[in-house]
Amino acid sequence: MRNELAARQGLLLEEIHIVNATRRHRLTTENLNAVRAGLGPRALLSVWPDLQPDVTVVLTALPSEWHIEFVWEAQDGTIRGVALAETEHQGLAALVANARAARALPLCLDERHPLLHAVLPDSDGVLRARW
Repeated sequence: MRNELAARQGLLLEEIHIVNATRRHRLTTENLNAVRAGLGPRALLSVWPDLQPDVTVVLTALPSEWHIEFVWEAQDGTIRGVALAETEHQGLAALVANARAARALPLCLDERHPLLHAVLPDSDGVLRARW
């Protein structure tokens, strides 16, 4: 992951530490070790391209028919996300009006292709996760 991070200057890490409990982290070379230390044991990890700083471009690039998870960084630095269908997008622009950066991720499993996908082993190096 360090090579991918160095090449891209930033990544979005999706951490599922309990089924249906997701946390996201923006990774940089400076915070990689700190984020790694805080990950939940046996977490399912997906690495995506970093959030895009121009939220308006992300909003206008949404296709006419979509089921997405819209992920954004709020002004306080927290990463938030909401699952939406094209019929539910009316309030999206208002919801993310003050966002620093955003990305639309597909919800359909056939279309979800992260850059990297892994499961975190236990501290003894043994992989005991059941994903």
